[in-house]
Amino acid sequence: MFEKALLRAGPVVLDGGLATELETQGFDIAGVLWSAALLQTNPDAIVNAHRAYLDAGADCIISASYQASRMGFMSLGLSATASDQLIAGSVELACTARSEFLAANPTTSRLPIVAASVGPYGAALADGSEYTGSYDISAAELREFHSSRLEILDRSGADVLACETIPDIVEAEVLCDLLRDVATPAWIAFSCRDEQRISDGTLLSEAVALFADHPRVLAIGINCTPPGLITALIGEVLKGAPQKAVVVYPNSGETYHAANNTWSGVACDLDGGCPVNEWRNAGAKFIGGCCRTGPADSAAVRARLKKQAGR
Repeated sequence: MFEKALLRAGPVVLDGGLATELETQGFDIAGVLWSAALLQTNPDAIVNAHRAYLDAGADCIISASYQASRMGFMSLGLSATASDQLIAGSVELACTARSEFLAANPTTSRLPIVAASVGPYGAALADGSEYTGSYDISAAELREFHSSRLEILDRSGADVLACETIPDIVEAEVLCDLLRDVATPAWIAFSCRDEQRISDGTLLSEAVALFADHPRVLAIGINCTPPGLITALIGEVLKGAPQKAVVVYPNSGETYHAANNTWSGVACDLDGGCPVNEWRNAGAKFIGGCCRTGPADSAAVRARLKKQAGR
């Protein structure tokens, strides 16, 4: 299904922040597992959040596995088996939301994509290091962290593995190697510090070049990065991997403070202020939002892209 999306004439609209929508629904997700905690305590809430994005016009929903890891669940007393079941269950919940959407819209021509979120090691730490790349961990340890979860999600029935918010070149190298053995197609999206560099300071074009000829990574891009940097960063992606599709889903533009899990600053308005069509014209195929964006933003992105296309 993901490969078919690559062949569509127009852009593909991604969802927005799953945690953002869960908070809007009134759920407290301030713990170390963030939205992944609800995989155990309230899975229906996750289905409803996915549905909100599908109803708003998203062509792709991303599972609640970003912060889900065996390490994280086991730290709360769960067994390895129970942890793995919750990780796999995140994709099942997204598929349930898709089935409900299709049942409620029997005449729709849309067949939404389910992406399995593969968050960085920093997400499991819940300390904001996915925005810095400051890991005190070896490549072998990173490989051990990612390999078991990738194996689970590769068997989950997801249409694509969404390796996202990757801040560190060593982590990118580890994922590049591991993804050669998966059956499911993948995308990789980096968190970036400026218009040229990922969060650890490596040039984005150099990080992207690792995947330029990758047989399973079919799209490359940027996520959870301020919207004002996106157009320039699309150019860096195409510089490093000109044959790959480009995926972009920035955050709201606000600044995250890991110490107290708060945001500050002014949000970009995806309904008018953010240059969504500029991103499309620059080469983005998949366009959506990340932290602090919601279903209304997905609807706005879809409407603006449709308006530019004149249909």
